[in-house]
Amino acid sequence: MNGKLIVKTALITAVAVLLAGCGTARPDALSPVRDRGVLRVGATGDYKPMSFREPATGKYWGFDAALAEDLAHSLGVKLEYVHTTWPTLMRDTLDRKFDLALCGITITKERKRRALMSKGYLGNGKTVLCRAEDAKKYTSLAAVDRPEVRVMENPGGLNEKFARKHLPHATLIIHPVNEEIPGLVASGKADVMITEIMEAAYYCSQDKRLAAPLLSAPFTRGELGALLPPGNEALRDYVDAFFVRARRSGRLEKLKSIYLHGKTGSEGK
Repeated sequence: MNGKLIVKTALITAVAVLLAGCGTARPDALSPVRDRGVLRVGATGDYKPMSFREPATGKYWGFDAALAEDLAHSLGVKLEYVHTTWPTLMRDTLDRKFDLALCGITITKERKRRALMSKGYLGNGKTVLCRAEDAKKYTSLAAVDRPEVRVMENPGGLNEKFARKHLPHATLIIHPVNEEIPGLVASGKADVMITEIMEAAYYCSQDKRLAAPLLSAPFTRGELGALLPPGNEALRDYVDAFFVRARRSGRLEKLKSIYLHGKTGSEGK
């Protein structure tokens, strides 16, 4: 064997050993999900039009439900929902009851301090949902923050926290079923619901008795993201890249047109 052939053979062998070593040292960080064949997604199932579970069928629909399906498909696995609630969302995340939660979750410093959050994929903000006849009345926090104004919120989420912090003089009513609150406002059981612009716009499109006078000028501005247990940086990074692809491909805009403009679950499919 001549000298050049010996050197070439040695180089090929060295590269093969190096690649094999890299493969051993850096296994697929997403292999637990892929080996299981299932992506477990936490969802409250009470947030139209983001992620809602139909009581009769148990089927989820909405903007985030569609994203979750896309995400599982991109990983080559099945999608499995794990029920959670707003009061227990962080505890369930830290207890690793699911791989990630995707159900209209606002990115906050507190959530990022305790767990992992993806980059944002959809803008949001707190706003007013009220009866159409009161649209000119509730155009500021000061107008809502009065003892005679009944503000209704679901327990454990950021809406309740916002109301307690910014509306200390209003009469706060805690109602356990989030999706029932818009109807209760419309029927006069409460005056105002503080909620996200997506939810407010959706319910206004479904019920002409309702209005969202500050839809284009919310009290806060933020973004929605996926919530993950600590230590799942590889899956978080994958989700970030997935959201980038969904934005570039036009998928996010398509989902907006389907779910954020008054479509129902069946119409959105």
